[in-house]
Amino acid sequence: MVEMLTRADDGYDDEVRGFQTAYRHRPAVVVPARDAGDVRRAVVHAAERDLPVAVQATGHGLSVPADGGVLISTRRLTELHVDPVRRTARVGAGVRAGALVEAAAAHGLAPLNGSSPSVGVAGYTLGGGVGLLGRRFGFAADHVRRVEIVTADGLSRCLAPGDELFGAVLGSGGNFGVVTALEVDLVEVPAVFGGQLVFAAPLVPRVLEVWREWTESLREEVTSSVTLVPGPAGRIASVRVASLVHDAGLVAPLRAVGERLSDTVRTMPYAETSSIHRDPDEPHAYRATNHLLRDLAPEALEAVAGVGAVVDIRHLGGAMGRPGPAMVGHRAARYAVRVISGPDDRDVHERVARDLAPWTTGHNLAFLYGGADTASEAQTRAGYEPELYERLATLKARHDPRNLFRFNRNIAPARAAARVG
Repeated sequence: MVEMLTRADDGYDDEVRGFQTAYRHRPAVVVPARDAGDVRRAVVHAAERDLPVAVQATGHGLSVPADGGVLISTRRLTELHVDPVRRTARVGAGVRAGALVEAAAAHGLAPLNGSSPSVGVAGYTLGGGVGLLGRRFGFAADHVRRVEIVTADGLSRCLAPGDELFGAVLGSGGNFGVVTALEVDLVEVPAVFGGQLVFAAPLVPRVLEVWREWTESLREEVTSSVTLVPGPAGRIASVRVASLVHDAGLVAPLRAVGERLSDTVRTMPYAETSSIHRDPDEPHAYRATNHLLRDLAPEALEAVAGVGAVVDIRHLGGAMGRPGPAMVGHRAARYAVRVISGPDDRDVHERVARDLAPWTTGHNLAFLYGGADTASEAQTRAGYEPELYERLATLKARHDPRNLFRFNRNIAPARAAARVG
């Protein structure tokens, strides 16, 4: 029998707690899975009773919290094995990015991880995975070799390229089942040239202008972003750089803007790359949205320059703009504008959406944090091109017709799509 905790049981609150503190799952039962067998038994239990299923490893990207149903906690699935000859890693669903980075670095290798070391590898990858070196290597989801998953019928499956569900699982954020392990590619990158350039408020307009111009002709070996952070002395701008080009001349145009409050750009071991973004490592409350743009017009920058929240603009394109096996939407986007605020600041997000509407082509569903009050079929559709969404909805109808996995930015089964919203 698989262990199940109800709201009256000791350990329930600890089990549902995640990195996101503004929203929390409140399932009828939570299953602290210890292996893939526990996951399968939990899904069977839910399917037999027609109960919806939620999944959580770290809770960073909590999007639509469960109210009732079954929550499967995968944080104990921490198997991690690096094969330096094949340049792959087998990663359990509870492994965090920092652990994978450390294990790979011991062999001069690196995963295609994102900015935070405490994010779960599985959840990040299922959402596509916009990585530190994304412009050179593409989405992390395009570098998966095997997916071990329990689907809505209660079966454990091993998916490989060419299988019907393989690409759908890698880009849909948990809509097709509970992933228990992944086999992912590693790349031979022992070190990068990267860090932060931080500028005070008076230089912010010039920083934005120079960064935009700098990225227009930037080579694929360089991935960067600029973040605007409100502060008591005004907004500061932090340019983050991760490059396979080890040349100080690369960032000379940025340094020429003026005096920096901080300048940490240097050649560093890949194991130290979490210092590039310095994401918060303590659980906290937040809400986030994003807008994908084909181009970053000066007017778009002006629209977000004074927003009273954290604004993070990421340079996409490069390898992320090319086709891949994962069903990731809007690959043609060249920039992502993210807005991160307190959980109650819905007005800020609505205002930015209106202001950026002329340039927006869609959004990245993995960068929608919280905001379950805005979740709808229309919002999920906006994460994909229409043809791609219809393919996913058709597969959902075939493999999860009862929509068991719906505590997410949900892809409704095709036959029921008109009734979900």
